[in-house]
Amino acid sequence: MMKYTTTVHMTIAILSFLILSSVQFFLLYNTYELKNEHFYLAEQSILNTAYTKAVANDKVMPGGQRIMDRYLVGDMALLEQTWNQDRKAFDVLAQKICDSAFLALRKGNNMDSLLAQWITENHLNKNLEYALLVERVDIAFEPNKYINLYDRGRRYPLIEPVIQTIHGIRIGGSLQEIAGRNMVSFYAVGSPAGHSSRVEFSFHVDIRNRQAAILWLMMPTFLLSLFSVLSVVLLFFITFRNWTRQKKLSEMKSDFINSITHEFHTPLSAIIVANKTMQNEKVISAREKVQPLTEVIQRQAERLRILISQVLDITTMNRISLSREEFAIHNQLEEILLDYRLRLNGSNVGLNLQKDAEKDIVRADRFWFTTIILNILDNAVKYNQNAWKNIKVSTFDDKKFLYVIIRDNGIGMTEEIKKHVFEKFYRSTHSGSDSVKGLGLGLFYVKQAVNAHNWEIDITSVQGEGSTFTITIPF
Repeated sequence: MMKYTTTVHMTIAILSFLILSSVQFFLLYNTYELKNEHFYLAEQSILNTAYTKAVANDKVMPGGQRIMDRYLVGDMALLEQTWNQDRKAFDVLAQKICDSAFLALRKGNNMDSLLAQWITENHLNKNLEYALLVERVDIAFEPNKYINLYDRGRRYPLIEPVIQTIHGIRIGGSLQEIAGRNMVSFYAVGSPAGHSSRVEFSFHVDIRNRQAAILWLMMPTFLLSLFSVLSVVLLFFITFRNWTRQKKLSEMKSDFINSITHEFHTPLSAIIVANKTMQNEKVISAREKVQPLTEVIQRQAERLRILISQVLDITTMNRISLSREEFAIHNQLEEILLDYRLRLNGSNVGLNLQKDAEKDIVRADRFWFTTIILNILDNAVKYNQNAWKNIKVSTFDDKKFLYVIIRDNGIGMTEEIKKHVFEKFYRSTHSGSDSVKGLGLGLFYVKQAVNAHNWEIDITSVQGEGSTFTITIPF
């Protein structure tokens, strides 16, 4: 159920994040397009006014109209004759005339100096670029009946290819991105009378690196959007992590209640059975039968006392108060192992002590040091399926630290188990540990006691080969 619920929550969270990101992207994109559409609108109005005046005063291309008339009107008779006789020859002639006219217009272009003047006079951005284009050229042999000589939609082999663009003939300027949003002005020069011409011009102005400029203006919006998305993700992560921790803790507590119920039930049942047996008149009259039953009650009562003590310690383990004293680690280890061997008398456990540390005097709490060693030894015995369970306790030291090492040949641990082995109520569900009884508190006590002393404990383990606990004690 945990896995299913987590998967569902993660799926919903991911879908929600994708929807939120899509909405944010849509809003940002529309904001960008809106700014792009209205970007530099006021400046374009100023330039349009200045450009219109310049065209009226013949300043953009001095003599521009005369230039076009010289090439178009001047060759009108030849163009008309060729049009009537040979349309292919007319197309070739039209391209040559237009090419010559465009070259003359480029030489007469005066927009560079004009734009610099307008920028200075109106305090405009100095990074402005422009493009002056001829988009269409027509002639009329009869009134209002125009014949096209050039149109921006075609490619002309006899016109200089360098000046041809998909937007028209470039008369001047270096602006590359030509679009309706940066068009300052569009006008046509011509006459509806017969034997006349009509030329369409467009003037485009835009700031250099327009996209970067717009994105920079939108930076606060971008940052706010990014902050909101990251905040939502962070809040979800914190909430989800706390939820999984609480759920895991709840499940471990449920397991703990089941385990402690079973652990309490066993000694209580033995005590009840022994007590009822002792109430039997035949048993009471036979002293030799009473003694074993009292020993059973004594052992089970002691076990029950230890279980109750462990349960009570759960609420106080985070507040360990140490009673430090100086003692020799080697002597303490010998006493611990001597008592432990008596408990294991007749079992298939080999317990060895190797004292390689030259300096073994430390200042610590003797009771909690004993608890640390005993709980690690208990785990080494319980989680071991070998016919001969070998446990080796050793010490060594350097200038700063004393090291106590407990190595066993048990079932070992996976990396996942090592991450959680010191957690309260944690019990491995790994194969080989299912039959092991306990409350999942032994190594939790170990970690709490180690932390209270400001020591360190490290685990190295190979699954199927055993585990090694290393306790680092500063002198």
